[in-house]
Amino acid sequence: MIDQARLRAIMAQAGAIAMARWPGSGEHANALDVWEKSPNNPVCSADLAVDAFLREELSRLLPSAGWLSEETADSLAQRDGSLIWLVDPIDGTRDYIHGRPGWSVSVALVSAGRPLIGMLAAPARDEFWEARAGQGAWLNGAPISASRREDLPGARVPATMLPPEDTDLTMVDQPNSIALRIAMVADNRADLVATLRWGFEWDIGAATLIAREAGAIVSDAFGQTLGYNKADPRAFGLVVSAPAIHQAAVERLAERAQRLA
Repeated sequence: MIDQARLRAIMAQAGAIAMARWPGSGEHANALDVWEKSPNNPVCSADLAVDAFLREELSRLLPSAGWLSEETADSLAQRDGSLIWLVDPIDGTRDYIHGRPGWSVSVALVSAGRPLIGMLAAPARDEFWEARAGQGAWLNGAPISASRREDLPGARVPATMLPPEDTDLTMVDQPNSIALRIAMVADNRADLVATLRWGFEWDIGAATLIAREAGAIVSDAFGQTLGYNKADPRAFGLVVSAPAIHQAAVERLAERAQRLA
């Protein structure tokens, strides 16, 4: 159905476009325009450049697919079919604009509400992630397997601080990109990623497929299956974890999720 080698090449070029503008490269620290779409929600000129490139190339690769991207005005008319491209041109914009490597380009192909293909390009970390539904997940071409931790206490969580009720967990490095945090569970660098806020499909579509194909369990904050290409492209919360601790994590978060949703 799709030329996956060509898709990888498109992702690599999108990553190169982002790298050419990344302040962390040292060459373009003063060339990046940054503003806020809304309070505490930054966007930069690189987001738009990568978005425009991906829209052109992905539409050429698969003309029948619709489009849903963080940086493009949403239109239900653009995604009323069963196939859509789900895109976050730069996930982790805060890390990107501050010259930190915790950002990625995220693309998923969604069919009938479920991701078929997911790719993350994280060139500042020399990482390229890929998954195909029912066929597994890979990091830099090598198969990966998710965490198999059996006990929630002590679980590794990408975080810079923990609430008092979660201090029995273990903090590990936290990239700003939620997609990369999810991918850390996929290759056993973390055991659990959980959020208790409203988030968007484009943030997680590719990464949740990668985690699931690596063997992790993925749900919203209430333990329910995530759907994609919904009329409202949001979901409340996310729990991605080793299979044996998923239910315990959902139960621990239940009261907080009910209060915050």
